[in-house]
Amino acid sequence: MSKAKFEDYPFDLRPLAKAEGGGWLITWPDLDGCMSDGETPEAAIQNGRDAFSAWMAVRGQDLKRPAPKPSRTTVKPARFVLRTPQTLHARLVARAQAEGVSLNTLVTSFIAESLGKNQRLGAKNKT
Repeated sequence: MSKAKFEDYPFDLRPLAKAEGGGWLITWPDLDGCMSDGETPEAAIQNGRDAFSAWMAVRGQDLKRPAPKPSRTTVKPARFVLRTPQTLHARLVARAQAEGVSLNTLVTSFIAESLGKNQRLGAKNKT
């Protein structure tokens, strides 16, 4: 059986409220109890890679159980194409390299961060 890969498993990324300590939380619907956090979405994903590896190692080595199949095999991720100026693309690529993540992960985290901020602003406006 092939080794489980981080990229094959869907994860949830959400902002944490100040009461929860702030930052961002990453969890996996397919991996019970596997989670991590970070100050930014990028940090949560990077820390999540470590948590994912540790979770898989314990499952395989200590518990002698195979990794669960990722639900992503039955649900295709959504895709959209975004055209950007070459200068913006170059800046995004440089930032992704500096963060040690893929361009896709970086842009996804920016979108998630923006949606989280908008969600918090909407909650404040309703009170």
